[in-house]
Amino acid sequence: MPLLLLALGVAVFLYLWISRRNSTLTRDCRWRLDRSVAPDFWRCVACGATARGAEPRDCLRAERQAETRSL
Repeated sequence: MPLLLLALGVAVFLYLWISRRNSTLTRDCRWRLDRSVAPDFWRCVACGATARGAEPRDCLRAERQAETRSL
């Protein structure tokens, strides 16, 4: 029985590690599809970053901050 619990714990840890590795989204990233602009336009509610195409899997906040600094 303890061996089964250990295997289950390792499996859960590996699943969480792999799922976290595939995405750099943070808790602040809240992507919403804004179809009033375009059918594939995404806007982050937290920071205002925008993207086109498929739903973003990365936080684009750094790109947004770089744009505002250059203005």
